[in-house]
Amino acid sequence: MSYALYVTHPQVVQNPSVPVPRWGLSELGRARAERFANHGLVRRSSRIVSSPETKALELAAILAAPSRLPVESGDNFAENDRASTGYVGSERFEQLADAFFAAPDRSAEGWETALDAQKRIVAAFATTLAAHDLAQPIVFAGHGAVGTLLKCHLGRRAIARSEDQRRIGNPGGGNVYVIRLADRALLTDWIAMEEVPETVAGL
Repeated sequence: MSYALYVTHPQVVQNPSVPVPRWGLSELGRARAERFANHGLVRRSSRIVSSPETKALELAAILAAPSRLPVESGDNFAENDRASTGYVGSERFEQLADAFFAAPDRSAEGWETALDAQKRIVAAFATTLAAHDLAQPIVFAGHGAVGTLLKCHLGRRAIARSEDQRRIGNPGGGNVYVIRLADRALLTDWIAMEEVPETVAGL
């Protein structure tokens, strides 16, 4: 059976003077992505679909390079909109992220709500697969928050911060989950890039 991978961008260069959607991958983030690009599940993919944000596009380009695939992108795959606050320090960010997940129907200081972001990412995912050959593997390059919201939907779980990628102890990103395309079943929880098995149960 065929599959989709949802992959979050790994470590980035944080620059408070640059809008967060334009942040790029750090040297460590690039190195991790380059290693994962040679994973069998990535190499067998037929398409790479990305968020339009710089860090996700850079990840997608790295993953696409070994197979020389073009990178597709769509605005609706972007991270939840945090433009109302822009860059905030790590402590404040964690507080806002907690609020984002804890009250999905309420905005955290102007942030896009979790419910709105979930509807957007789920619709983008469904639209992409509606025009995709489900016999062919596909990779989605994206972000932690909307990736978690999509995972909650696919796994039929309530929106919660405990579903976020930080739960596996790798808060810098660069995490993956696997979806079976035939029925859109969630086959794994978050797995660090370095620990994704070559064979996934259920495929």
